[in-house]
Amino acid sequence: MDKLLKTPNKLEFLQPFHGFSVKRSSFSSVKPLKLGFGKFCENWRRGVCVKARSSTLLELVPEIKKENLDFELPMYDPSKGLVVDLAVVGGGPAGLAVAQQVSEAGLSVCSIDPSPKLIWPNNYGVWVDEFEAMDLLDCLDATWSGAVVYVDDDRTKNLDRPYGRVNRKQLKSKMMQKCILNGVKFHQAKVIRVIHEEAKSMLICSDGVTIQATVVLDATGFSRCLVQYDKPYNPGYQVAYGILAEVEEHPFDTSKMLFMDWRDSHLNSNMELKERNRKVPTFLYAMPFSSNRIFLEETSLVARPGLRMDDIQERMVARLSHLGIKVKSIEEDEHCVIPMGGPLPVIPQRVVGIGGTAGMVHPSTGYMVARTLAAAPVVANAIIQYLGSDKDHLGNELSASVWKDLWPIERRRQREFFCFGMDILLKLDLSATRRFFDAFFDLEPRYWHGFLSSRLLLPELMFFGLSLFSHASNTSRLEIMTKGTVPLVTMINNLLKDTE
Repeated sequence: MDKLLKTPNKLEFLQPFHGFSVKRSSFSSVKPLKLGFGKFCENWRRGVCVKARSSTLLELVPEIKKENLDFELPMYDPSKGLVVDLAVVGGGPAGLAVAQQVSEAGLSVCSIDPSPKLIWPNNYGVWVDEFEAMDLLDCLDATWSGAVVYVDDDRTKNLDRPYGRVNRKQLKSKMMQKCILNGVKFHQAKVIRVIHEEAKSMLICSDGVTIQATVVLDATGFSRCLVQYDKPYNPGYQVAYGILAEVEEHPFDTSKMLFMDWRDSHLNSNMELKERNRKVPTFLYAMPFSSNRIFLEETSLVARPGLRMDDIQERMVARLSHLGIKVKSIEEDEHCVIPMGGPLPVIPQRVVGIGGTAGMVHPSTGYMVARTLAAAPVVANAIIQYLGSDKDHLGNELSASVWKDLWPIERRRQREFFCFGMDILLKLDLSATRRFFDAFFDLEPRYWHGFLSSRLLLPELMFFGLSLFSHASNTSRLEIMTKGTVPLVTMINNLLKDTE
């Protein structure tokens, strides 16, 4: 069994996705829980998320209630023995987006997922312009006119960029309804393994059913269920603990979301915890829906190994107490872990990937939702083109063509630069991190917008880097030079090795 995350500090998650059984998640100060499928989920923005039945935050978390869509799905009929054009393994947003678009072209698609009607249970935040570009504004249930960053007690950045929370039920309903109209069939099971022949693949499911497909798409997130890796996997980890809560009151402006709060005055009474935060800092991320309903998340941006969950929870409790936020009830809580950076999967390979399983998480930020949804048409169009243009263009050759379109050299170079950024962030303590973001959010909006949204390619990223360096303080410039030299050499070597 492949473990998603196992670090020396005993932060461990095991896959509940296709082909994997579920074991408990363990945190040193949290009671071990036997969690069934549904307590783990893929989180586009924040990676892998565990829904806990209880937490150390006042034991206020209610019993998890699964919510399903209330319409019937057209199910795959194995008795017909048909070979579908595309089998999508995983019913998350990435998989459904590709299924929807491939089926619109008249190709046959089967979506395979253990809980195809289950509404995604986690909170996703996006920049409004990203969803507007994809005609998904109707899938936001809350928006804020801008965002704010607290660098420290004296420096605040007001970001003039609207932010929104995804309406998970609306987004999944919209995608599923389009899939149904296009003739997509659904199969409720896990994929145990896949057997490849020259022109088709056979997916062996947990219920004994075998589904034959010309193309197989792995959209199972970080489980790496079917997509193969051949290099040592040593990413950084973004770790976060979040709650959607009713509070007596909070101090935040409800017209803006809190993007980052790096202040640490809440730790003045606990010098041991303050010292830990100095070395590996965390920030508060918050979406205030009203004066007494808010989503709060304490986040470690990136660390290797990842911070312990009980450490992050302890920091969050101290912060909320300092801010005078008294939690009355918790609707849900989230334990989130995102592997960031690390190697790309083997390219090409027979199974096509998208999302977390294809290395598409932003290595410097942990963002994935907009990047993945934007990549869905690329994957879908490649499949449509190569299936429709030449029936001899099948098997390994077809998959290689799709992988090439998903990860062209300019995207690989972009990711290499983002990994370079992650390697620098891994080395920054709290003071250096503050100086970095003080300069970052002083850049022209086209630079920091483009960096966070993966819109800048390597030539533009070079200008971004020069602009960041020019905006940085002398101390920050020295830190970037001393701590970024080795990562810079690594990036240059990797860029020189990576050719068409």
